[in-house]
Amino acid sequence: MINKKTILITGGTGSFGNEFILYLLKVAKPKKIIIFSRDEFKQFQMSEKFPKNKFKTLRFFIGDVREKERLEYATKNVDIIIHAAALKQINTAEYNPWEFIKTNIIGAQNVIDCAIKNQIEKVIALSTDKAADPISLYGATKFTSDKLFIAANNITGENKTRFSVVRYGNVASSRGSVIPYFKKLINENADFLPITDSRMTRFFISLKESTEFVGTCLNLMKGGEIFVPKIPSIKITELASCLAPNKKKKII
Repeated sequence: MINKKTILITGGTGSFGNEFILYLLKVAKPKKIIIFSRDEFKQFQMSEKFPKNKFKTLRFFIGDVREKERLEYATKNVDIIIHAAALKQINTAEYNPWEFIKTNIIGAQNVIDCAIKNQIEKVIALSTDKAADPISLYGATKFTSDKLFIAANNITGENKTRFSVVRYGNVASSRGSVIPYFKKLINENADFLPITDSRMTRFFISLKESTEFVGTCLNLMKGGEIFVPKIPSIKITELASCLAPNKKKKII
């Protein structure tokens, strides 16, 4: 399904994008892989990791999903979009709600509009478990984004574009997640590990598993699905105890 296809990944310089490129090159022979993101330094780092002479199908495109005109230009002649661009920090969202709305909701609609206009074959949007029964602004923006992508299948008409959503839990040890945060505190010999709520449960998936799951969903999708993998969970208190059995845990 992805052989000889041009694939664009929004927010492609993140952990997922770096791993998904390796997955694509391992399982298929894509015509072109376009990394669309707004961070030129991360694109530079990625181009060093994937040098042009070795990874000839890789292209880099500076842009922001908030800017529809730029996105429309970037998605011309593209077959598949993997929409990974998002603002994700829960606390940051509470202090900067409009910024999250512009990226996670308006940006999502921009992806939809450009995909329909340029007749993209398939679009998969990456979501989060926090979009299920959301209580945070971040979760609410991703919940809204998911609704937009699923509903977009109703307005394509005779257009071939199809939209689906992949929703999974925390990617273990990804940037900004709880495991590297706890490890940082342990290395700094902090007095305790802070826990927001002792009843909290985290669902974890490895980065490799997440990319493989997206690849599977890409092949299975017909349009309108929200794909959810069955993944293991652990209580936050148990996670903290596993990482630092002798350190205090404090509810904050």
